[in-house]
Amino acid sequence: MSSAAPKPYLLFATVLVIATAGIVYELVAGAMASYVLGDSVTQFSLVIGVYLSALGLGAYLSKFIEKNLERTFVEVELATAIAGGLLAPALYLTYAYSTVFQVVLYAGVVLVGTLVGIELPLLIRILRTQISLADLLAKALSFDYVGSLVGSVLFSLVLVPQLGIVRTSLVFGLLNAIVGVGSTFLFDGAKKLRGARWRGVLVAILLFVAMTQANRITAWGEHAIYSDEIIHARQTAYQRIVVTRGRASFQLFLSGHLQFSSADEYRYHEALVHPAMSVVEHPRRVLVAGGGDGLAVREILRHPEVESVTLVELDPEMTKLAREFPLLRELNEGSLDRPEVEIVHADAMVWLKDTDRTFDVIVVDFPDPNNFSLGKLYTTSFYRLARERLNAGGAMVVQATSPMFARKSYWCIARTIEASGFVVRPYHAFVPSFGEWGYVLAKKEGFEIPGEVKVDGLRWLDGETMRSLFVLGRDMEELPVEINRLNNQLLVHYYEQEWRRWN
Repeated sequence: MSSAAPKPYLLFATVLVIATAGIVYELVAGAMASYVLGDSVTQFSLVIGVYLSALGLGAYLSKFIEKNLERTFVEVELATAIAGGLLAPALYLTYAYSTVFQVVLYAGVVLVGTLVGIELPLLIRILRTQISLADLLAKALSFDYVGSLVGSVLFSLVLVPQLGIVRTSLVFGLLNAIVGVGSTFLFDGAKKLRGARWRGVLVAILLFVAMTQANRITAWGEHAIYSDEIIHARQTAYQRIVVTRGRASFQLFLSGHLQFSSADEYRYHEALVHPAMSVVEHPRRVLVAGGGDGLAVREILRHPEVESVTLVELDPEMTKLAREFPLLRELNEGSLDRPEVEIVHADAMVWLKDTDRTFDVIVVDFPDPNNFSLGKLYTTSFYRLARERLNAGGAMVVQATSPMFARKSYWCIARTIEASGFVVRPYHAFVPSFGEWGYVLAKKEGFEIPGEVKVDGLRWLDGETMRSLFVLGRDMEELPVEINRLNNQLLVHYYEQEWRRWN
């Protein structure tokens, strides 16, 4: 027994690796689904439910394995390495080159979950002759749960920001393969497992080569998704940032969604900023929530009365891009390096709750509410916080998606702002890259539609044009909607339903 004593503890270490890898594969699938299909809560809920069911299926199927438990364990570990390691590359390329993403997604989740579900029961049966059942179950399940915690923490804080989703999937596939090879030395009768050992080495080599090509795999997928040349791509802790360049312009995409084109962004940002600045008598202190590209800040700084601009942006990689990427820095005129500008990297909702600062103008320039983490920034909870931080006579403006293509979403935002204690003036602008785009101008008290631009030299907006923005045609008229609250986030459902028709 003494010669075999170290084996159980080494095998328990494999439980830790198996559990860590399993939760990482699950999170990879959930993240990919939320990136591609939107509605992160729904996608993660479905992936987790299917994965856990597959674990149960695997555990059930393990009872039919009666012979060669050690060999079967190694073979299942290698199969998990291949299926889990290649899950993200397969999903990425499937999305880029086919229309069966959901089929591959859930087939992959079921396959990986079933294989992982087989592993632990097999290992328990292998070790039951060396350890008492109570001790065996306690230790095996403890390592399993700890591995799940380790995987969850690493995925969000380290793996995705540093490696990206594709390389993360491949790294853990390689780790599974190494564990499979290592296991062949731990079992009694290791000589009989030489064939499985060499197969494991081949699987490890395959996954290692794929890991070294992760950037190329990602590039293949992205070149199929984006029509123009990709000149910058980076996975951050919060999103995938991609910049493409065409013949006469460049574009910024966040997690696959267009944020602006340099050809016409001035229309969007002039319409976003200057109406709000025009209805405030002395706009000295300005808050920008979102807008890490620095383009809204550029427009704000055209007003000589502005003394300070506080930019609250969640993703530090976005402001880094705005300050250091030559094309974007030239476009935003170096606005984020101006002495009047303070950059705060924080969740805007949390920051608003904690700060005691007040502002004359608040510019809310978040991405569209295509998931619940963004949807919370369009709720009564957020707008009431903003109202508390707004000085008397101050104004808030919110970008509010398209009043033509997503009418319910647009009017849901407008009425939610109104329900938060504001008087609102909905308006729109035509931006060629987006079509008709919507905004909501709001103040604590009644106010007239702005009719005069306070600064000269704008490329598009003047007093007459600005007045015309507040005229909405019949195809953009108000529809009955519910208020978007933090506990229901109906706006995300409106948004998904409406934009799905056009994608």
